[in-house]
Amino acid sequence: MKRIVLTGGGTAGHVTPNIALLPALTKEGFDIHYIGSYDGIERKLIEELGIPYYGISSGKLRRYFDPKNFSDPFKVIKGMFEANSLLKKLKPNVVFSKGGFVTVPVVLAAKRRGVPAIIHESDMTPGLANKICISSAKKVCANFPETVKYLPEGKAILTGTPIRQELFSGNKLAGLDFCGFTANKPVILVIGGSTGSVVVNEAVRKVLPTLLKQYQVIHLCGKDKADPEFNNLPGYIQFEYIKKELSDLLDAADIVISRAGANAICELLALRKPNILIPLSAASSRGDQILNAESFERQGFSYVLKEEALTPDSLLEAVHTVYNSRTTYIDAMSKSKLNNSIDTIMNIIKETAL
Repeated sequence: MKRIVLTGGGTAGHVTPNIALLPALTKEGFDIHYIGSYDGIERKLIEELGIPYYGISSGKLRRYFDPKNFSDPFKVIKGMFEANSLLKKLKPNVVFSKGGFVTVPVVLAAKRRGVPAIIHESDMTPGLANKICISSAKKVCANFPETVKYLPEGKAILTGTPIRQELFSGNKLAGLDFCGFTANKPVILVIGGSTGSVVVNEAVRKVLPTLLKQYQVIHLCGKDKADPEFNNLPGYIQFEYIKKELSDLLDAADIVISRAGANAICELLALRKPNILIPLSAASSRGDQILNAESFERQGFSYVLKEEALTPDSLLEAVHTVYNSRTTYIDAMSKSKLNNSIDTIMNIIKETAL
């Protein structure tokens, strides 16, 4: 039996693609172990699945001044010793890394111990953690055709993102029933990211009186971001967070309004959901969501509305445009070559494992 160590953490986006691979890895007979941070979001997500989990020290690598820049390098060094010790004990045949700062010690330790590592880059351009890891990796999986040019020749493979298979099992009627909606009015699903986007939430709520004349709205607004003022509004329902019923809500949606995190938009692509992307502005991020959204727009998968241009009028125009052109978007997404990512990545894992 071959053994694989999965790693990735810091945000849900660095964990859920690993989780999506679990059924295929189990089917192929891999013995699966996970290395993450001591108390990151990945610990809870992985431990509740019964996968052996090992925490290591993790420090954030920043491009800006912060007092923690003086202490975090020591956490990374400690993490490297811990990762090296774990890999020596576990003796994996391969390491698969989804990114996040906790993966840096693991991938570097894998190279030191002669264990082949595969890393997956979700965004258009590699984040700092993956930039550090690329030289130690055997293969680099990418989401976007444009990303390949940023990666070393011979290492880069266009794969797309592993999608949780339960998302494909949604039931539209169950979703409508869960929300108390009717089947004779189209549905907009608003997703503001795992923590919720204040900008997106406020923009949607401003245009609700107009939207609800033609549409029903499901609003995933983020933890502590529900607004009681809008409770019991006919045709509108808000949730701070949805897990079990998410596949049903996605199936019920005719169009989706979303941030442009790589994993989220790849799920929309796989599910063929016409969408409006409102990427995080460059002022509050490294600009990766803008690049992600622009790529999807070029490929005909998405309508992009930049945060700086977000007004009630521009949002309403985007909604009407996407809804009226939804079949065009669905046709473009149906022709994508990124719809078989789990099989593609599994082949890379099997070919790379010692």
